[in-house]
Amino acid sequence: MWAHLGWQDIKQRYRRSVIGPLWITISMAVTVTALGLLYSQLFGQPLAEHLPYLAVGFIVWGFIGNCVNDGSEVFISNEGLIKQLPAPVSIHVLRLLWRQVLFFAHNLVVYFVLLFVFPHPLSLTVLLAIPAFALIAINGAWVILVVGTISTRFRDIPPVTQSIVQLMFFMTPIVWNYDQFKSNPNPAIAERAKLAEINPFMHFLEIIRQPMLGSPIAWHHWLVCGAITVVGWILALIVLRNYRARVSYWV
Repeated sequence: MWAHLGWQDIKQRYRRSVIGPLWITISMAVTVTALGLLYSQLFGQPLAEHLPYLAVGFIVWGFIGNCVNDGSEVFISNEGLIKQLPAPVSIHVLRLLWRQVLFFAHNLVVYFVLLFVFPHPLSLTVLLAIPAFALIAINGAWVILVVGTISTRFRDIPPVTQSIVQLMFFMTPIVWNYDQFKSNPNPAIAERAKLAEINPFMHFLEIIRQPMLGSPIAWHHWLVCGAITVVGWILALIVLRNYRARVSYWV
């Protein structure tokens, strides 16, 4: 059911459109190209290096950010179904997650185009991108469940969530290169760059961006993501056990 509903969301969004879901890919391509041309000049990096770096960052962040933002309203936006259809709340969580996976798949076309235009030496480590995305999706599920439940009870949470996601976009190495600042000859800048390690979004971004770009794998990012996954799902199971029956009343 959740797979069917998620697919219908995509079809409904682009109903009567000539090129349909390809608008997702075109929008991402235009954004990445424009910002890549700008920030490659600002940071003094070759376009062939910075554009794929920026593209992967945007594609992954689009999945993460949408899971958090849309997750805050996952039950509110499905009020009618929740009240009329006796189904587990997990259906709405999986429906949203599946829709974001489809968006991610459309945006991934931009990555393959850039890989063709700006070839990067890749090794078998590129296959790590598959379990990396699976790990991100697993975390997306518990985030949607927890944030969605809290937001259903407290309707002031969605605007706060959107503001936090927007702030974290600038604090996460997406348009700026973390390694470039960490190796800056100015010790003050290099030291401050290490503060980015506190940002949990950075670790999820790096576990998939490093294999997709053929960069050396930093395994501590995987350890951090694994720890967040365990803690997050423990929290989600507690929320699910205590509050899932109340969601239909809160909406």
